[in-house]
Formats: sequence, structure tokens, C-alpha cells
Amino acid sequence: MSLNFINLIDLNDYPVSFWNEIVELGHKIKNNPFDYAEKCKGKIMATLFYEPSTRTQMSFQTAMLRLGGSLIGFDNPSTSSVSKGENLKDTTKVVSSYADILVMRHPVAGAAKAAALTADCPVINAGDGGHLHPTQTLTDLLTLREEKGRLDNLTIGLCGDLKNGRTVHSLCKALSCYKNNKFVLISTDFLRLPSYIKDVLDAHGAEYKEVESLEDVIGELDMLYMTRIQRERFASPEEYEAQKNIYVLDNHKMFGAKNDLIVMHPLPRVDEIAIEVDDDPRAMYFKQAKYGVYVRMALILTILEGNDTPAPLLFGKEKKICCPNPKCITNSENYLPKSFVGVGDNLICEFCDERALDN
Repeated sequence: MSLNFINLIDLNDYPVSFWNEIVELGHKIKNNPFDYAEKCKGKIMATLFYEPSTRTQMSFQTAMLRLGGSLIGFDNPSTSSVSKGENLKDTTKVVSSYADILVMRHPVAGAAKAAALTADCPVINAGDGGHLHPTQTLTDLLTLREEKGRLDNLTIGLCGDLKNGRTVHSLCKALSCYKNNKFVLISTDFLRLPSYIKDVLDAHGAEYKEVESLEDVIGELDMLYMTRIQRERFASPEEYEAQKNIYVLDNHKMFGAKNDLIVMHPLPRVDEIAIEVDDDPRAMYFKQAKYGVYVRMALILTILEGNDTPAPLLFGKEKKICCPNPKCITNSENYLPKSFVGVGDNLICEFCDERALDN
């Protein structure tokens, strides 16, 4: 197990003060980028992207290049030894020995945590299935800091695929840690926020409500976070077809919003925000993508210059049960421990956060 690195698998492995330091450093980099141009000279970042990405991958690459570092990695596993059947451990173990920091995007929940168990350099989770996306959350926090001037006392609307949206899950977990934030969860019954994320909101005493109509609540919001209905997360084309295009933000709906609302989106956009909204000064999603470079520069610097206090990777107990989540990494990489932590009356898988029953 790798114990000498700071890994970023889940923001909630760290105190809020750690997130605030990264966001503040991102603000400084935004205002004076040339002051940081050679900070990673001689360092190598490996990017292992097992599923398609544009903004996350390119913003990480841009961040490292702007810091003066170099890049290795792949953006298509079919061009690597993964296509020959190599397991996750072997791939990340070898690649991490070539690099100073490793960034991973993977379609299976818990993959980044699994990689960090044995990697020879720090690991950053760039999205693991429909589970978490902590660096998008840091991007979102920097966007709120720059555009709203605060991270607390906000009414936050999250709209669309709340079930499979890893960006939504990470953002809920993070913003529930700031005072007096309220959440309006806008989705169909089929796409509601998972129970394990609601458990987090409840644990922090965060107020939230679940609604189906965007028009009915848009006037209450300080920030609206639109999300794509994710075709790749559905079990069948029929399920996807039944949910797509239910939520579309257009100028008519924006007419009912506050003048200082900001609209965010992790992108890519499909049809859920009409092109006409791009010209509204409250639309922040393209600026949000640019903020992602600054905050990832801050994160890379923080991790590479960090101390020897790692985030905990395993703190529960191994059980003779399997995680009930078929999309959990422990059900495809059989060498991994079946590790669970008790939360109230529930056992929670430490890789994907799914509830399990101790039978």
C-alpha cells in the first residue's frame, strides 16, 4: 500500500481547510500565471484515461505544461496493454514508476482508490464511473469563489442526471460542508440522487428538497448546476430515450431566475442548455472550464510539494461479502480487498460508497 504520498481520491478524505488552500492558490495562479511557469520543471505527469474525456484530460495536460512539466500516458486503453488483458494494478504500478504524479479517469467506481493502493507516485482521481469527480468539484469551488464571492449561504440547484452524475455527487459532498448551503435536487424519480449522497447531506445537517420541475424553483437559486443525461451510464437505449430532453434550460426559463444567478455545467453539453443561453451573462460554464486549468495547476503543485501525510485509503474491515454494486472495481479486479466501514446500521463499501448488507 502506498503510504508516502498525498493522493486525491475523494475530497472528503481531507478537511475543508485543505480544499480552501487549493482554491485560494488557484485564485493566485489565475491572477499571476507566469509566477508559476517553471514550478514543475523536470517533473512528469502520467494521464491514464480509460474512457473519453476532453476538458478534464486537456485541462490537466495544459496545467502541467503551464507549470513547465512533461506528459506521458494514454487516452484510449485499446492502444495500451490493457487491450491484452493487463489488470489495473499492473498498469498503474508500472506507469507510476515512470512518473511523479498519476491522473486517472476510469469507467468503474473505486478504480482510482484501487490504483492508489499500490502506485509508486501520488494518484489523482479524474473521475471513476458514476461515483466521484473531485477535481471537477475543485473547479466548481473556484468558479463559485470567483463569480459569487463565497462558498456558503447559497441555494444550489442541481438538475438532470443526479443518479449517475459523479460531478453532482462530489459537489454535494463538498458544498454540504459549508455553512447554510441549501440544495434543490431537480430530477425525475428514475434519476434521483443516490441514498449514500443523501446520507452525507443528512450527516452535515444540510437542507435539501427533491422536485421534478425546474421552472417551479429556478427563481430560488443562487447557482444552477445543469448536467447531461449520460447515455453511457444507462443499462439500455430504451432507458436513456425515456429520460433524455426532459430538462432543457432556455431563455424562457432564465427569465424567471435571479439577476445574479450563475449557471454552471461540467460539460460536455448535449441538449440540456439551449445555445441561446450562451449569450446570457449568467452563463458561466465556458469560464468554469477555464478555471479548471488554474485549480488543477494548484492541485498538482500542492500534491508534488506536499508532506508525507497521506489521505487514508483503507480504514474499515475486510468482509467475506461482495459489494452489491456491479459497477464497483472490487467486482472486476478480484485481488482487491472487500473492505467496508460501518456507518450507523449500514456497511459502506470503501471503494464505491455503496451500502451493503452484512450477511
